[in-house]
Amino acid sequence: MTDGRLEVTASRVVYENRWMRLREDRTRLPDGSPGLYAVVEKAPAAVIIAREPGHLWLVSQYRHPVGERFWELPQGAWDDRDDAAPEDVARGELAEETGLRAGTVTRLGRLFFAYGISDQRFDVWLAEDLTQGPRDLEPTEQGLQTARFTAAEVDAMLLDGRIADSASVAALGLLALRDR
Repeated sequence: MTDGRLEVTASRVVYENRWMRLREDRTRLPDGSPGLYAVVEKAPAAVIIAREPGHLWLVSQYRHPVGERFWELPQGAWDDRDDAAPEDVARGELAEETGLRAGTVTRLGRLFFAYGISDQRFDVWLAEDLTQGPRDLEPTEQGLQTARFTAAEVDAMLLDGRIADSASVAALGLLALRDR
């Protein structure tokens, strides 16, 4: 019985920019037949659950690939700093997108955005003891909105599709399991 691992026989970079690299691997399947696999390489990211008693902070932004605006948890990567400490990324992204500074952050787990096509992982962080400061949005985050919602409002947004980001849904699931 094989574990299904592919042997990479050749690899080439198809496309690369500041945020990602698309790699194409020629592979050999366990039965010896040839295969082809595309892999999107991206820097590790953080997804942050900013929680105050009875409330969560969300951000909303237009997502070009799907042509819609959704609410989601603050999240992001430091594309130019692959070696950054995961907690630093979490604290930095939270402050950048929301202006919030966390007195405490707790790592809830590590997940992958879409490991069938990408190597990008993310750590889920619970940020508490929050204080408000200035936001520092990147030019690509124009139009990003920030708002505080009750837990019941967030549940309703999950059910009606206003939150459709799988990383946010998974992160909130980790929080629910932790809080049981």
